[in-house]
Amino acid sequence: MRKGSKWSSIVVFALLLSVLLAACGSSSSSSTSSGSSSGATKTVTNLMGTAPDYLDPGLGYTTQAAEPDWISYTGLVTYAHAKGAPGTKLIPGVAESLPQISADGKTYTFTLRKGLVYSNGKPVKASDFAYTIQRSMKLNWGGKSFFTGNIVGAEAFDGGKAKSISGIESDDTSGKITIHLVAPYGAFANVLAFPSAGLVPTGTAVSNLSNKPPPGVGPYMITNVVPNQSFSAVKNPYWAKEEIPGIPAGHVNINAKIVTNTQAEAEQVLTNSADVFDWADTLPSSILQQVQSQASERYAKEPTVSTFYFFLNTKNKPFSSQKVREAVAYALDRRALSRLDSGFLAPACFFLPVGMIGHPTGSCPFGDPSGAPNLTKAKKLITESGMAGTSVTVWGETREPRREYVDYFASVLNSIGLKANEKIIADATYFSTIGNLKLNPQAGFADWNQDFPNPSDFYLLLDAKSIQSTNNQNFGQVNDPHIQSELAELNKVPSTKLESVASRWQALDEYVAKKAYTAVYGYEDDPKFMSNRINFGSAIFHPVYGNDWTSWQLK
Repeated sequence: MRKGSKWSSIVVFALLLSVLLAACGSSSSSSTSSGSSSGATKTVTNLMGTAPDYLDPGLGYTTQAAEPDWISYTGLVTYAHAKGAPGTKLIPGVAESLPQISADGKTYTFTLRKGLVYSNGKPVKASDFAYTIQRSMKLNWGGKSFFTGNIVGAEAFDGGKAKSISGIESDDTSGKITIHLVAPYGAFANVLAFPSAGLVPTGTAVSNLSNKPPPGVGPYMITNVVPNQSFSAVKNPYWAKEEIPGIPAGHVNINAKIVTNTQAEAEQVLTNSADVFDWADTLPSSILQQVQSQASERYAKEPTVSTFYFFLNTKNKPFSSQKVREAVAYALDRRALSRLDSGFLAPACFFLPVGMIGHPTGSCPFGDPSGAPNLTKAKKLITESGMAGTSVTVWGETREPRREYVDYFASVLNSIGLKANEKIIADATYFSTIGNLKLNPQAGFADWNQDFPNPSDFYLLLDAKSIQSTNNQNFGQVNDPHIQSELAELNKVPSTKLESVASRWQALDEYVAKKAYTAVYGYEDDPKFMSNRINFGSAIFHPVYGNDWTSWQLK
């Protein structure tokens, strides 16, 4: 999942615009907020430095999309609403229970809960699941390789060779849903927890519905969308009838507003003129000390399982040369990049981050990431590679500090003997642009926040099978036979048995670091920062989705 412009491309930044929840009709008075004995549901204002890439669950793939989609589109399974490790636990969603998995790990069987209805009151059917998966694939969701690479018949459907996915069977009468896999995939239940697998009605248009998101099953529904400026997540008037254990009904409506300036975003929350600072945004260093001193009771630094890196196109010069990639690894001053992130970024070099099984604990192959860079070694490698003077276009976003990351990266490439220039484009189109294989970008900013607690989630980005013509996530087009052979085995291991292969994942990650396929520079902590109207102690920071909107309550 891409953070910020992160689950994977994004929408254009724009000016602030309020959305009046009075326009929400009956949903605006469907429940009573904490701190109020009667009347309409209260509203919380959530500021986001980056708009969601898409509010349509069949397309959304950034953290900003996942936050509202998670609570509006429930899949067969979902995650517990809890902080820390308990929040990574899968619980039944629209299915009655967690899946029955065959002994060979290739067949998953569910039974749909009875009496479910969508946020428009339409009954939920078992066959809606197959339609939902097919729709996300037709829309070319960025993570569709999780479907095409695992479900029997999904690849044929995606290639236009079949009219449906043969590996998904459903019975609307009994509610039974059966999914057949090509081979065991240990994290498949986690794949089913993606909001993109959250059920929508059969017949939902196969087009981008971000401006008017389709009905879903969840405590909230997304409405009042002003493209690139604001949207609302309001309580679903039908949710009281659902009573799915473990999924809270929520306490307030949320008015999400896009604020392109993080300084202004932070100031509004600090002065209590807005309620929530988006966790995926960076608190500017110019205001961080003020926040820490004046709002310590409503601010916390939360660890995340995330990796920040520069992608390097291994298919083209100069990064087709391992010596050039190594030179980059030696030349980066990760301390400088951390300073650009107000100290929220911990210098690092391994692809699997702290908190993820398989994260290497040994020394980095190109020196201490918290130490000084080795420019002498880097320049020597560039000379030996024969690539000195090669032109490099470095792609980046406009938002702070990502633009500054790219400025720094370009200066490093120039300092070691390459000729770098920058291609800075709007956040709205960044990831969808660099994910277009025809453009063949050479290098640029990238990041990843865990979709689920399994290293296979991160290795989607280095898996040759995930390379696709559009919405590509393997930006470096890495295609290494050793990686592929290891993934073929490691991906089969059930999440419950990951510890048994932790050393093997670690060895793979150490191999990837030595190959310098990506220029990793940090693992990020994120701010949990709210106004004094919010009950800060009850607000959950979720390990997958960041701020859990269902936990927000007014004092």
